[in-house]
Amino acid sequence: MLIEPSDQELIRLSLDLAANATPVGDVPVGAVVVSAGGEVIGRGVNRREADHDPTGHAEIVALREAAEALGSWRLDGATLAVTLEPCVMCAGAIVSARIERLVFGAFDEKAGAVGSCWDLVRDRQLNHRPEVVSGVLAEESGQLLRDFFASQRSPS
Repeated sequence: MLIEPSDQELIRLSLDLAANATPVGDVPVGAVVVSAGGEVIGRGVNRREADHDPTGHAEIVALREAAEALGSWRLDGATLAVTLEPCVMCAGAIVSARIERLVFGAFDEKAGAVGSCWDLVRDRQLNHRPEVVSGVLAEESGQLLRDFFASQRSPS
């Protein structure tokens, strides 16, 4: 599992989205989808609280935008970069969309489905298994989340 410089750039782009585009009250997670040709075709931030949508995770938002851009649910050859390890729902969507590479920042010890609690995307029973690159800019990704949760606990 080789971390390429472009992987860091993608996580930095995702971090910027998370820090600057996440609606107030939503956990700051950002995601981007890049086509096989290297073009950003999907961007997403968590929108569960803003949209009252249990599926409003950054990965799902980015995958939907990418599918719309390509006019297909099959995102063959695409890379998804996200600041936090995907949950079970998002991992399933990544497999279903045929994402070629998954790059993520911080591990999610409570709900991560790409190695922390489960390893859904690499399950040999599935018909598609993306390459996984984990821990890219993990400290920066984790700090953004720690800062958010600390602010939620602080009296205003």
